[in-house]
Amino acid sequence: MNTLIYLTLIAMFLVVYHHALYPLLLKLLSKGHKQPTQAIPVSVVRKYHHCEDDAQLPLIELLIPAYNEQDYIAAKLINLATLDYPDARLTIKIICDGCTDDTAAEARACLEELTFCSFAIEVCEQFQNQGKVAVLNQHISQSKADIVALSDVSALISVDAMLIAASQFKQSDVGVVCGYYHLLSPGSVGEQAYWDYQREVKRCEAEMGAPLGAHGAFYLIRKSLFRRMPEDTINDDFVIPMDIVAQGYRAIYEPNIRALELEHAADSQDRSRRKRIGAGNLQQLIRLRHMLLPRFKGVAFTFFSGKALRVTIPLFMLTSFFGAMILSTQSTLFAVLFTLQLLGYSLAMLPRVLPKVTLPGAIGSLNYLVEGHFSSMLGCVDYVAKKLKKKRLTCFVSPWVSAGKRFFDIVGASVLLVVFSPLFPLMALAIKLDSKGPVFYQQTRVGLITKDYVQLFEIYKFRSMRSDAEQVSGAVWATKQDKRITCVGKFLRKTRIDELPQLINVLKGEMSLVGPRPERPVFYQSLEQAIPFYSERTVGIKPGITGLAQVNLAYDSSIEDVKQKLAYDHCYALSLSQCGSWLIQDMGVLIKTVWVVVAGKGQ
Repeated sequence: MNTLIYLTLIAMFLVVYHHALYPLLLKLLSKGHKQPTQAIPVSVVRKYHHCEDDAQLPLIELLIPAYNEQDYIAAKLINLATLDYPDARLTIKIICDGCTDDTAAEARACLEELTFCSFAIEVCEQFQNQGKVAVLNQHISQSKADIVALSDVSALISVDAMLIAASQFKQSDVGVVCGYYHLLSPGSVGEQAYWDYQREVKRCEAEMGAPLGAHGAFYLIRKSLFRRMPEDTINDDFVIPMDIVAQGYRAIYEPNIRALELEHAADSQDRSRRKRIGAGNLQQLIRLRHMLLPRFKGVAFTFFSGKALRVTIPLFMLTSFFGAMILSTQSTLFAVLFTLQLLGYSLAMLPRVLPKVTLPGAIGSLNYLVEGHFSSMLGCVDYVAKKLKKKRLTCFVSPWVSAGKRFFDIVGASVLLVVFSPLFPLMALAIKLDSKGPVFYQQTRVGLITKDYVQLFEIYKFRSMRSDAEQVSGAVWATKQDKRITCVGKFLRKTRIDELPQLINVLKGEMSLVGPRPERPVFYQSLEQAIPFYSERTVGIKPGITGLAQVNLAYDSSIEDVKQKLAYDHCYALSLSQCGSWLIQDMGVLIKTVWVVVAGKGQ
């Protein structure tokens, strides 16, 4: 129990540290640090006029990968035409990466109308989609410029951005210059609050000389410092700047450079984006883990407290919640902490439950935060699953799902046995006083089925029937008013407490916490004849203590009941093909199981 207390408290501290203490600490530390900046010489403030110092400015090439951006390409080109930088020192390249719309045609038509534009703007059309990383690797490597600028089609940049960046690059130790990112139309109050928070964190990180990554909307790098990325890189706008920082150069966060995002993402698009970012966060943590070493000083501190912790925060949030829930029965402190968390998550879900009701901005921000972490967790799970899936599976169950289920089974069963162990002697005494016979009941059940074998095992339960229940009738299903069930047995079945000894089956590897209920071999032949595909319900899946069917339906009393449960069992099996759907399904079943036990809904 002490271990659970420590784990829960540590998880709670890290959640609070990442969201509240780290930004506060960062703000305090940044006050004592001021990164050196380069003042912009008066002669470089051109106001679109040619001056003698133009020739001294670095040669910049702006690369803009584009995929199906016909809605924004015209606005982007008009924005580029207004940039204040010598036309001989700036080249612009629009790379249409296998677009299936009219992006390239729209771009060329717009350029014909921009007669006042003196920049060399080239539209490169690649008819096969290679992906953004492949495009960047190819075109940055081929660039002859001193500085390479990268921007999204949907982001407008401030007209003096190139001049300001050129001034910053006069410092020989500066390898990256990033700009401030703004949304033209935030999708929600929560999204706006999130980006306000991110800008403040990046500003403080920059004051310490340790900004992490860049906004992909617009940033610049020294071309000579670029190193090709692995083709499967996800968050290129983090990996490129951090790789340059790892070489010993500084990244500058310049508040006078602005990037304005025009695109408004729908909720589904935003969730997909955050899921992808979550996968990228895990990938970059693995690949850039060396930057957590002390020799990187401030960067190591901000990397650990920010991006690294963000990967694990969903796990810490789950540990905090379920740990406090288990400990709430033994401690007033944990009862209060659990109640606060439950209240917080309930408030976070209000925008989903009441989408048409205007709610306070704080609730919208909380919703965006919680859903963001959930999407991030799904992204991390999918990333690991794809890495483990090296060949086509003959079984539909993902190997990562199998490994994950076994891990949670061992941890969950161990914790639950410790928590509920005080009930065992009480149940034993009640069963003994109520009727003659053993405390525990063992029965052969059908377990995991594979192409090579069918597992049979002995299931453990608290006895809820008379010991001679089937001597006359034989093996039959229980009924609602079954006289074979004892008085204590009715309570055990109503609360499902009779299933607790099966935690031992879970630890032995014969069962899982969640899965289809195991059936008796004596019923299998008749059920297989009456119900097609009945035996497939545990193919590749261990039976469970609780399951999707059990939390939605009562105990079996007829073939029709079994048919209904079979539909739920196959539905659950489908969720095991992907890690994200498995996590959602198992969490939902476990939460409903708690409700069944507390409300006495078992039958």
